[in-house]
Amino acid sequence: MPRAYTRAVSPRLADCELTHLERMPIDPTRADRQHSAYERALEEAGYGIVRLPELPDHPDGAFVEDTALLLDDHAVILRPGAASRASETISTAEGLGAHFELHRVADGHVDGGDVLRIDQTLYVGLSKRTDAAGIAALTDIVRPLGFEVVQARLKDCLHLKTGATLAGPDQTGSPVLLYNAASVDPAQFAGVEPIAVDPLEPAAANCLRVGARLILPSGNPRTAQRLRERGFSVVEVDVSELQKAEAGVTCMSLIAH
Repeated sequence: MPRAYTRAVSPRLADCELTHLERMPIDPTRADRQHSAYERALEEAGYGIVRLPELPDHPDGAFVEDTALLLDDHAVILRPGAASRASETISTAEGLGAHFELHRVADGHVDGGDVLRIDQTLYVGLSKRTDAAGIAALTDIVRPLGFEVVQARLKDCLHLKTGATLAGPDQTGSPVLLYNAASVDPAQFAGVEPIAVDPLEPAAANCLRVGARLILPSGNPRTAQRLRERGFSVVEVDVSELQKAEAGVTCMSLIAH
């Protein structure tokens, strides 16, 4: 059974790091309920949930994507760009060590939200959380594993995958890149057919393919309809409270196929 690694929502979620959003009141209890519904959506897609060790004192701890990169039988432990998140990787490594061969980025900074895998190419966004030194260190790790790293450009968004994610094959078998035209130029990605989200629905650019389903944050009806018309089985999940912490549907899990 494929697995999804997650971590419980911290009761201190309201103290999360913010880069692009104004701080708003966040209800950790409501966020936890939404996180549980997200996990159920993963289970209904055929994935077993594996909870990483809890980190109640780490406000951003539930956003596990930024701490590691899963590449088949390998797990690369990353170096998040926010100083407050550095020690989260210790817990992630403990949780993944029994299942993967571990590698560690030792220089610079890389957030997993900036890494978009398309086949054997890793597009890595240069952002406020990911720097050139981190991209170089990641390149050295993954090249022997058979992956190429390409630096990607983004603007006005937290991570590369805030503005573009791989929706997977449509009903014709064409691999589709879902993107927000205000944040990411799709021309920099090879081998995909780009589909822009509705301009009024930028959050829809962050989707998560799990098995035959596509998880999309609720509140994006036009984009959801575009995807359904292309044959995608879209599951909409309410993550509105988590979005106040700049979360997306990819950031709350590490997907192992």
